[in-house]
Amino acid sequence: MTVAVQVRSPVTHGEARPSLRSAGLDLIGISKRFGGVHALNDINLRIAPGTIHALIGENGAGKSTLGKVISGVLQPDRGHIAICNRPVLLRSPREALAMGIATIEQEVSLAPNLSVQDNVFLGAEPRRAGIINRRGLRRLWQETIADSGFHLTGSELVKGLPLGPRQQVEILRAISRQADLIVMDEPTAALGRDESRALHRDIRKLRDGGVAVLVISHFIKEVLALADSVTVLRDGRIVRTAPAREETERSLIEAMLGRPLSSVFPKKTPAPKSHSVLLEGRELVASGLDGISVEVRAGEIVGVAGLDGSGRIELGRALFGELPLASGSIRVAGSPVAMPTPRKLIRRGVSVIPPSRRDDGLFLHRSILENATISCLAEISRAGVIRRRAETRKVAHMLAQLDVPLQRCRDAVATLSGGNQQKVLFARAMMRDPVALIAIEPTRGIDIGAKASIYSLLASLAESGVGILLISSEQEELTGMAHRILVMHQGRVSAELSGPEMTEERILSAAFSNALQPKVGRND
Repeated sequence: MTVAVQVRSPVTHGEARPSLRSAGLDLIGISKRFGGVHALNDINLRIAPGTIHALIGENGAGKSTLGKVISGVLQPDRGHIAICNRPVLLRSPREALAMGIATIEQEVSLAPNLSVQDNVFLGAEPRRAGIINRRGLRRLWQETIADSGFHLTGSELVKGLPLGPRQQVEILRAISRQADLIVMDEPTAALGRDESRALHRDIRKLRDGGVAVLVISHFIKEVLALADSVTVLRDGRIVRTAPAREETERSLIEAMLGRPLSSVFPKKTPAPKSHSVLLEGRELVASGLDGISVEVRAGEIVGVAGLDGSGRIELGRALFGELPLASGSIRVAGSPVAMPTPRKLIRRGVSVIPPSRRDDGLFLHRSILENATISCLAEISRAGVIRRRAETRKVAHMLAQLDVPLQRCRDAVATLSGGNQQKVLFARAMMRDPVALIAIEPTRGIDIGAKASIYSLLASLAESGVGILLISSEQEELTGMAHRILVMHQGRVSAELSGPEMTEERILSAAFSNALQPKVGRND
């Protein structure tokens, strides 16, 4: 896409800013290199005023780099940004803000020990003789919160707020600076479904008020539901920009990958003929479970589908011993597990990928090595002291299989992309050579390329004889990977699907069904 702009003299910091609300923003020939890597290559793009524009692509496609150029965090090696046909020099986020461009990062950057209103106006408080005018600050707060429609208390400390309201504080901060363009980098990556819906309402409200919003995301369904326009990046170049209403999940994924969607999933091998049951739950009754039975055989991938609240997550937690059982039993490789706990299940050879890598899985500020080897400390330690060479040897082969650079093994996990963080969880699970793996939402919040890597890993684990219980909210993931699918409704199995029965329509129909079908065994 080529943007034709008649270049005039550049606008510099301190001049009256041009109007983004009337003219939008143009990126002209933007290129950026990091060493030998061409992160952005001749990017030409227009962000129209009062619109929601989505930027999508795999990890490494250049979308976050482009967001940082617009935000003034990075300066391009070539090309420029123009507003009203005039180049603007954005040498810092402060200068970008002076031009009406605000940024809300994926990691919320607020002062936790300050109040909500103090965070909103931090650095821009009304002052009198150099002293903050508290009465004027309260008046500004009342005006800002009334216009926003948010339900926040100005005196409440930010550290007491959930993530969703914290993002509202960030939005209010941008509004208070009279931002005309707000860049949001993965705004819903750490939010639950209800919080995401609330944020979508907030974003639409900003657009309706004349603010342009650039949403950087890899959630394709979110992009299609939210955006007016969508730009696909691949390898630092724009593949295309189009109205979101003209795109589909399939068209966007294929544009991101540069190949057909069918190539995302590995070729599915037939269901194994083995009768060796590796993981079994019989008549499990617990919070969210109503007498459900399930069995996973060697080399089999059993998918579990269901709506939120159906009990699918609880099933995974119960089978791992994390959710206490009121009744029922668990067997591993035919042997019962008395009073199951995670420690006992791990010792029996069951590993788990938890539903939230940040909340339930990773020690974000510890290294990749430490996160991966914490499941096998006895094997790499002597007299309670970790042998660093043994630790590195143990993890090197595993990280190579997962395409995580070994040279980064001492880096904190927090520095990795979401996809690589998820791979570290798989490395930890594989360290103990599991007989069974419970994978709960294993590709949540990662890009399509990382998903393809994890699908290949799951397939290879199954081929090696590991029994896999794949619990997912993505029907396409289940139909692409599972040998059979159990659909849950109100804590029980409402249908078991296999072969040509495994369609998204059949899954959704069974997920809403009240007619429970008792069949839970394996289809041969």
